[in-house]
Amino acid sequence: MNVIDSSAWLEYFGDGPNAAAFAKAIQDTRRLVVPTISIFEVFKRLTQQKGDGDALQAIAVMHQGEVVELSVPLALDAARINLERDLPMADSIMLATSRAFGATLWTQDADFEGLPDVKYVKRRK
Repeated sequence: MNVIDSSAWLEYFGDGPNAAAFAKAIQDTRRLVVPTISIFEVFKRLTQQKGDGDALQAIAVMHQGEVVELSVPLALDAARINLERDLPMADSIMLATSRAFGATLWTQDADFEGLPDVKYVKRRK
């Protein structure tokens, strides 16, 4: 299973230098888990950058995976991760969701570098 962090989704949708590193995990929709916090972050950023239409098209792609809402158990796990690792709230939710599904978390967010079950790709310019 794969969880794609918002930084990786935005890299993919923006066809950035690391887009190819995330493409295979994103396109394997049978193994794709999408936390709703990712939908929030991606929609917000793409609406700011490209407008509502492009943002909604990206969200349609994200919906090809299994969309997972923030449940009470996930929220509690995320809070524990936040306390243990001092990660931001959204990052804690991503990691908690990833762990709940036994998934690999794909990201270019340096906050995750070195964590187990995380595929960190260093951001390129």
